[in-house]
Amino acid sequence: MGTKLIAENRQARHEYFIIESFEAGIELVGTEVKSIRKGGVNLKDAWCSIDKGEMFVKQMHISPYEHGNIFNRDSLRPRRLLMHKKEIMSLLGKLKMQGLTLIPISMYFKDSKVKLQLGLCKGKQLHDKRADEAARSAKREIDRALKSNNK
Repeated sequence: MGTKLIAENRQARHEYFIIESFEAGIELVGTEVKSIRKGGVNLKDAWCSIDKGEMFVKQMHISPYEHGNIFNRDSLRPRRLLMHKKEIMSLLGKLKMQGLTLIPISMYFKDSKVKLQLGLCKGKQLHDKRADEAARSAKREIDRALKSNNK
């Protein structure tokens, strides 16, 4: 069947250098999946942590399902991520040694399963953000000039 993008964290690409990316499953309840299918998810302020050998995503907002009544859960509750123990331990080592952070980059359906793409990230300084913006602006100007010359 393939993949279908649900949500993307555009802010992460602006705020961090993404060094490496990983795929993780996510533990959800039924009403959360229904809400995700309707597009009620926000990854903007989300981040990941590792506690006692398990990985959790925190501050990821999944809107309550309208028809869920008593089965709805807290929209900002920590949700467990599903990865192999060896992967989690290697990530923990990288996080501790190099001072990196884990940020959710995107959420998507892979066949019928909900997957989360995680990025091993390093924070950008202000001058890095300015350099990226200048490079993007220069590329845009070049593209405009090429387009106008081709007409």
